[in-house]
Amino acid sequence: MDNRKVQNLEGRVNGEFLPFVRRPARYIGGEVNQVKKDLSDCRLRIALCFPDVYEVGMSHTGLAIIYDILNQLAGVAAERCFSPWADAEKILRDKKIPMFSLESKAALASFDCIGFSLTNELCYTNVLNILDLAGLKLRSRDRDESDPLIIGGGMQANSCEPAADFFDLFVLGDGEEAVVALAKVLIEEKAKGTSKRDTLKRIAESFEWAYVPQFYELENNRLKPLLPDLRTQFKSAVVEDFENASVPLSPIVPFVQAIHERVCVEIMRGCPGRCRFCQASFCRRPIRYRSIDRIVEIAKKAYAATGFDTVSLLSLSSGDYPDLEKLVEKLNEYFHEKSVGLSLPSLRVQEQLKLLPALASDVRKGAITIAVEAAGERLRRVINKPLKDEDLFAAVGQAWKSGWGHIKLYFMVGLPGETEEDIRKIVELCVRLANLRREIDAGPEGVAVQTESVAVPATAKRFGGSRAGQINAAVSWFVPKAHTPFGWLGQKPAGYFEKARQIILDEKRRLYAKTVQFKFHHIDMSILEAAIGRGDRQLSNVIESAFRRGARFDLWDDCFDAEKWKGAFAEAGLDMEACAQKQFVPADGGPWEHLGGPEKEYLMGHLEEAVKEKTEGRGQNTEQKNNQ
Repeated sequence: MDNRKVQNLEGRVNGEFLPFVRRPARYIGGEVNQVKKDLSDCRLRIALCFPDVYEVGMSHTGLAIIYDILNQLAGVAAERCFSPWADAEKILRDKKIPMFSLESKAALASFDCIGFSLTNELCYTNVLNILDLAGLKLRSRDRDESDPLIIGGGMQANSCEPAADFFDLFVLGDGEEAVVALAKVLIEEKAKGTSKRDTLKRIAESFEWAYVPQFYELENNRLKPLLPDLRTQFKSAVVEDFENASVPLSPIVPFVQAIHERVCVEIMRGCPGRCRFCQASFCRRPIRYRSIDRIVEIAKKAYAATGFDTVSLLSLSSGDYPDLEKLVEKLNEYFHEKSVGLSLPSLRVQEQLKLLPALASDVRKGAITIAVEAAGERLRRVINKPLKDEDLFAAVGQAWKSGWGHIKLYFMVGLPGETEEDIRKIVELCVRLANLRREIDAGPEGVAVQTESVAVPATAKRFGGSRAGQINAAVSWFVPKAHTPFGWLGQKPAGYFEKARQIILDEKRRLYAKTVQFKFHHIDMSILEAAIGRGDRQLSNVIESAFRRGARFDLWDDCFDAEKWKGAFAEAGLDMEACAQKQFVPADGGPWEHLGGPEKEYLMGHLEEAVKEKTEGRGQNTEQKNNQ
C-alpha cells in the first residue's frame, strides 16, 4: 500500500466553498465530541463515507460505532464524509475542489481507505458521486497503487454483486470486531510496502467475512475463484459478546438537526421473529441482548455527553427484549425528572406491548409505531408475522387509554398470497383502530372491541368524528430481498401497485375516514430496489449509466427520477420492471447466495410453509364464507 501525502484543503474549503453553500454547517465539522487527530502522524487513515446527506448520516448508529472504534485505536484516524447536496456538488465541480473529510478538510484521495456504509439498494449513485468528486476512478480495475482502498459494509454488503465492480473489498456482517482486525492487517501491510493486490489477497485468505470481488467471476449465479484455494462461500462477522461490544459513550452532537437527534442505545441485535420478507431478521443472527444495567449505563453517559432530550431503544424488535418493562422503569426513574423522553421503535404487538403505554405514561409522548404489515391474520401467517387482531386491539386500546394522541402503522402491499380483500382490509382495520379511541372515551360500557370483519353501516361518517384517534398509515410495496424465503419470488408489476393504491383511497373515502391518513411509498422506487437488490454484476453498467445521467439521492422522493434509471437499464439491454419481476429457481441459485446469508435449506423450508399457509388459509376462508 502506498504511503500517500495528506492534501489539506482547509483554506480552499473555507474561502471558496463554505461561503457559497446554502447549509454550510453540513460541511464544517468541529462538532462537540468529534475526534480529530494529526493525519500525518497516523499509520492508517480511514475516511468513513455515508452516501446520503449529513442529517441522515449523523443519525446512523452503525457509522457512529465504527467511527468511535477506529478512533480508539492508536495510530488510526477515522474521519467523516457525507454526500454533498446539489448546490454543494456544483460548487465542488465548478471550482475543482476535491471531496474532503469534515474533521481535517483532507482530500479523500489522501486516505488509505474509504469505507462506505451501504444501507439500501438505492445509495449506489451517491457512492459513485463521492468517488468522482474525490477524483478517483469509479471501477476498481481502473484505480492504481496510489489510490485508496474502497471498502463497503452494512446490510447491502450481503447482496453486493450489482456494485462489485466499484469496490475493492466488502465486509459482511457486524463491523465492531471486523474493522479492528482489518485495520491491524492494513497497518502491517502498509508498513511493509505490500502492494494493494497482495494486501487484498491476504485479507481474502484470512477472513471469511471479507469478499474481494476482483478475485472472482460470477457465472450462472455460481462463484468461480480466479486464484487457487480461495473460499467460495462467505460468512457474516458476528459479535458474540454483545454485552461488552464497543458503543460510543460520547456521540457527536450535530450542528444541523439530524433526522434522529437523540441518545441511541442498541438493546439487542437480531430478531426472534422471522418475517419472511425481512432481510435483516435472517441475516443478523443470532439474537443477542444487552443487560439492563449496561443499557442504563450507556444511556446515562451518552446523555451527559450530549444533552439530547430523547433516549431511543434500538433493535429490530424492541418488544422482544426479555425484560423490557423493567428496563423502561429503570430508565424512567433516572430520566423522568430531567424531562428526557423515551422512544421505543420497532415494537412487536404482544403481552409486553400491552403494558408499555402505561409504563411510559409519564414520559413525553411521541407516536406509537406498529408494523402490522398485513391487515388480516391469514396473510400474516403467510409472511410469518405472529400478530393476532386481539393483541393488536388490546395494545392500541391501551395506548389510547394512556393518552397517546396518534399511532403510526406500517403496511406492505404486494405480498405473496395477497387478495384484493386483503388490500381493502387495510382501510377497515385502520378505521376500527381509530374509532376504538371513541369507545374507550365513552367508558367501560362503550368498549366492545370487535376483531372480526364487519359490514360498514350507512352511518360510516361517524368514523370521522373529532374524538376518533389519529392513525397515520404508511404503505410500502413488497420488495423481494436476497437471503429471505421470498427472495426467489418476483415482484408484482407497477399496475398492481397503482390499482392497490386506488383501492385504498377509494375505501378511505367510502368510510369517510377523516382521522386516517395514508402515505404511499414511491412505486418506481420500490421496483428499482427489487431490480437492483437481487441483481448480478451486469448491473454495475446500469448503476454507472444512471450516475452519468445525473441520478443522485435516489432515496429522496423529490430527487428520484425513474426515467434516468429506465434509460440506464435500456442502455444495458435490460428492462427495469422485468428485472424486478424475475423469479429465481432455488436450485439454480441467486447471485447473492455466497454472501453470508442463512442456509438455503432453511430458507426453502420457510418458503414451503408460506405456500402451505397461502393454500390452506384461502381454503379455510372460503369454507368459512360458504358456511355463513
